[in-house]
Amino acid sequence: MSTAPSAGARTFFVTTALPYANGAFHIGHIMEYIQADIWVRYQRSRGHTVHFVGADDAHGAPIMIAAEKAGKTPQDFVAEVAAGRKPYLDGFQIEFDHWHSTDTPENVELSQSIYLALKSQGLINTRTIEQFFDPVKGMFLPDRYIKGQCPKCGAKDQYGDSCEVCGAVYSPTELVEPYSVLSGARPELRSSEHFFFCLSDARCVAFLRDWTRGSGGHGGRRLQPEVLAKAQEWLGEDEGKLADWDISRDAPYFGIEIPDAPGKYFYVWLDAPIGYLASLKAYCARSGMDFDALVASPDVEQVHFIGKDIIYFHVLFWPAMLHFAGRKTPDRVNVHGFITVSGEKMSKSRGTGISPLRYLEVGMNPDWLRYYIAAKLNGRVEDVDFNPDDFLARVNSDLVGKLVNIASRCAGFLTKRFDGALCAPEPQALAGFAASWAGADAVGKMYEDLDYGRAVREVMLYADAVNQYVDARKPWEIARDPARAAELQSVCSTALNGFRDLVLLLAPIIPATAARALAQMNAQDVGWARIGDAFPEGHRIQPFAHLMGRVEAKMIDRLLGIDEAPETAPAAAGDKRRASAAGASEQAKGGAPSEISIDDFSRIDLRVARIVAAAPVEGSKKLLQLTLDLGAEGTRNVFSGISTAYRPEDLVGRLTVAVANLAPRKMKFGTSEAMVLCAGDDAGLYLLGADEGAEPGMRVS
Repeated sequence: MSTAPSAGARTFFVTTALPYANGAFHIGHIMEYIQADIWVRYQRSRGHTVHFVGADDAHGAPIMIAAEKAGKTPQDFVAEVAAGRKPYLDGFQIEFDHWHSTDTPENVELSQSIYLALKSQGLINTRTIEQFFDPVKGMFLPDRYIKGQCPKCGAKDQYGDSCEVCGAVYSPTELVEPYSVLSGARPELRSSEHFFFCLSDARCVAFLRDWTRGSGGHGGRRLQPEVLAKAQEWLGEDEGKLADWDISRDAPYFGIEIPDAPGKYFYVWLDAPIGYLASLKAYCARSGMDFDALVASPDVEQVHFIGKDIIYFHVLFWPAMLHFAGRKTPDRVNVHGFITVSGEKMSKSRGTGISPLRYLEVGMNPDWLRYYIAAKLNGRVEDVDFNPDDFLARVNSDLVGKLVNIASRCAGFLTKRFDGALCAPEPQALAGFAASWAGADAVGKMYEDLDYGRAVREVMLYADAVNQYVDARKPWEIARDPARAAELQSVCSTALNGFRDLVLLLAPIIPATAARALAQMNAQDVGWARIGDAFPEGHRIQPFAHLMGRVEAKMIDRLLGIDEAPETAPAAAGDKRRASAAGASEQAKGGAPSEISIDDFSRIDLRVARIVAAAPVEGSKKLLQLTLDLGAEGTRNVFSGISTAYRPEDLVGRLTVAVANLAPRKMKFGTSEAMVLCAGDDAGLYLLGADEGAEPGMRVS
């Protein structure tokens, strides 16, 4: 999908966090890459230029030690890990322009030059510190390679920085009976000269206070509100609140040597973010671009996608390093939360982990996962939960039942009866489609702001309108009457115009499916600017082939390893899915509901909602149609059987509680997208409410 650059064309330099090169990608990496890839694809669909690069974070003591255990050099160890990246990236259609490594000449040159620039600004100093030294391995030990007895609670075998039993934080020298994890030897306390970046310098503090509050490219936000709040908390009003940053390590160490300091190396976190620039530099050399001009240009927007665990490095150290080294600083840092499985942190032993390669190996469509993750993501720093039941229901309902269903019900008539030729669509129907959703500009703004979940909901409103049109016109019935051939062509052509729009709107999220659909419509050369434009009369489509199958429960069971687990294995996410369904069935039969765990309860996303519209449903004595405002989650359409207890006009403006992650339910009156909570017995029905002061979208827990 492409379009000519517009007059307001922009240029971006986009990165994701560098994965540490000591293991394969996990689902958290894939979630971040999908988020960034969607954003990049959207920008390109608008005609903008994007340079999207990544790299392996290849340095540090853990890799050096792991390589030694494997009997390999660090370079060979990292190369083997890097060689396994391609199946993940290709499998989920994540299209970096270039993938690099921090263990490269480009990164050595850039790291050393940035360091020397900081030194010339008086922002590097040295001081002597004491730290533990392993006399057997002949090396200073990072905190995580020292264990001992907790000085607070006495728990044994605790790491050198914190106790996993009582939660106490301490320095390694406070441990009782410390020992080296590497050799078992008792470490010795030795002195060493270390290099520090003076983050506490008043110049750095003043710059960071301004930078964190500043705006990004085109007047957008640089930091999300919660990230800005955290940065301001770290910066505070106290000039001495920020600590200087230890940027050196002693040999032996796998890293980049500090200029004019034999035996000293940059700590991995200094050269890792510089790896963004190194990857871009290598890409520029390969593509014939001027790297120095590109990164210095005020018209190039530098955008980073990262997880919430590395905010400190990216909103304090990284911009300060760049600024005082005389380089352009990031325009935007996008932070996301973690990914959980059925409300639990990922854990292979508990059956709550998802292997990206396993997902592909069992034959699951990568566009399913891209869509599901997009539907869960917003512009805030919130965790994303992979719920097996919700995944199955949402993908089957939205992508198969709504999107693909349009083409499968209409395209065949055009190719069989009219040689694939489209006629002019019905203007009144197109106007109805346009009135059903917020429009391409609004959805584009949602993509820009990373509010993918809201964008998906808007697109599905459009899909609902097209499907309702097809349901009402029933082309399969029209086709039985040869005298209505022109009407059949008109109805199917109108529906296919709506389908083309939907595909273009979702192309950043489901690129492989979109590419196949657009090829079958002979519309490969259109982009975002064509959304809403009708196919010209006489345009011909290709015979439609199968676009997407349904998610089957057995696929998810295979993904989670349920079909391979022994009967005595711990309950996995799929088992919980079946247990929950059994409990619901038991309750529906009138029995007492089965006991659930707090993890089961946490899977229900309860939100405060304000009823902004209510109306009776024609043809139903029990239902009211409600429009719920869920704040940043957008609005939801709900059909609720409360008409015997409430008049519609009495409900407007009331706060209530809604189940926000309920799978959409298609009814003959329309699609219900959530559920409002009520209590009741034979005496009456009572809508649950929330006290004034609660805001739409607030979580209920």
